[in-house]
Amino acid sequence: MKSTHLSLIAGTVALAAITGFATLNAPGGPAAAEAGSASSLPVERSSLVCPAPSTSDLAETQYTSYTPPGSETEKGGGAKGEEGTAELKPALPVLDDESETDPKKIKKAEEAAKKAKAQADKPVLAVKEPGTPVLAEADGSAAPALVGTATGRLAPGWAAQQTTTVTAGGARGLLGVSCTAPDTDFWFPGVSTARSRQDYVHLTNPDDSAAVADIELFGAKGAVTSEVGDGVTVPARSSVALLLSTLTDEAVNDLTAHVTTRSGRVGGVVLTADDGSGADWLTAAADPSGTLVMPGIPADATSVQLVAFAPGENDADVKVQLMGKNTTFAPAGNDTLHIKSGMTATIDLKDITRGEPGSLRLTPVEKNRATPIVAALRVVRGTGAKQEIAYIPATGPVGARASVTDNRAKGSTLSLAAPAATAKVKVTTSAGSGGGEPAVETYTVKAGTTTAITPKPPAGLKGAYALTVETVSGGPVHASRALVLPEGGVQMFTIQTLPDDGGTVVVPSARQDLSVLDD
Repeated sequence: MKSTHLSLIAGTVALAAITGFATLNAPGGPAAAEAGSASSLPVERSSLVCPAPSTSDLAETQYTSYTPPGSETEKGGGAKGEEGTAELKPALPVLDDESETDPKKIKKAEEAAKKAKAQADKPVLAVKEPGTPVLAEADGSAAPALVGTATGRLAPGWAAQQTTTVTAGGARGLLGVSCTAPDTDFWFPGVSTARSRQDYVHLTNPDDSAAVADIELFGAKGAVTSEVGDGVTVPARSSVALLLSTLTDEAVNDLTAHVTTRSGRVGGVVLTADDGSGADWLTAAADPSGTLVMPGIPADATSVQLVAFAPGENDADVKVQLMGKNTTFAPAGNDTLHIKSGMTATIDLKDITRGEPGSLRLTPVEKNRATPIVAALRVVRGTGAKQEIAYIPATGPVGARASVTDNRAKGSTLSLAAPAATAKVKVTTSAGSGGGEPAVETYTVKAGTTTAITPKPPAGLKGAYALTVETVSGGPVHASRALVLPEGGVQMFTIQTLPDDGGTVVVPSARQDLSVLDD
């Protein structure tokens, strides 16, 4: 009698090639994987979610979506040349009709839900081929959250952004956010429940079953009492927005929000609006680490505030350093920061850049005591009624590749920071969404410095274009893109970070794919 056995390693390789969601190791841990021959395979499926853009009737939103070209996309995403799709569709509205008893109203709600489901099956925008961005527009407060999936050769490096302009009211400003991959754990240093702030956490569920999330808040004195944030249900393929000030009776200026899911996964971002400084999106900070980098503080920043939190059991003592145009230095009077365990700490760095672009680096005071922390910057440009805000969360390095969409003919600045060692990077400007020729430039970023680049738009540009950054050699590089769109005398701006796009997954090679054994 003969029996056929698929080896464990072969199964692991197959799983990684199909999902592309994790870096997998062979049995025996990393050492075993290193002993064998590992390879990088392109992911074959990616997910993104985008929050509902605005509640303002004055809002004007532009969506952009893009997949960079490359060896993995040219080979069909490693899936036998599969073309694939990359579509963003409207999320379903959340209907609260459980207490309704009027038959007419119930029927009306059912008809509205049926209509919304039909609309949700129609893509708002869909990428047709790697290397060419696509865009769509929406006006007013009715624009929905979006959920989407990319497959095949359109999956590796798939990126999207929504950029919203609001010219008046409490949500005035340029609000930009890179659509995010769903996850189960998010940190947001820099939120607030103060009376002058309107901070909403947006949770978007891309899956076909409900997700349940918990929201915790931490201030300068520790955890802030809140029972309302426990067990928040996010229905399937839907999005909910919760005003943070309704989760607690305490009005606190500087908080860190922690969002986790009990079941399912969500995309999480925070829309923050300040009565005197405009509005923008705060995306999740990089996972807790002993060393953090926040790249791309504008040269003309009038105020910079650092917000940091130590989630573990130990206090953290960190060095605060600005990586400027030519060197790294400590800001006078704020060269170190002590962060108590479970508490949020802040520093007012004022106009730290003094006319030159820079990036903030946090490192442990004692190298052998690298307590993990999370952090973000709140950046202000302008003064008085002309103020505008944006956020720079700590972000991971560009790694192999990262892209940011929605760059215009004017107003984009790319910041590159090399915290540890000199690095060389390749920057590609894509074709425009309506036409144009892509171009490639190579830059060297010296150790401990920040290089600010004004990208040269593609020749013959029509529409919006994407920027892709790839590490060529040297140490890690952290990057962000600032987009400036002046309006009514206000230098409206928004900043997006560029962490590695996760377009490939490292898998060990199978030593024995299929064994036929005689019993």
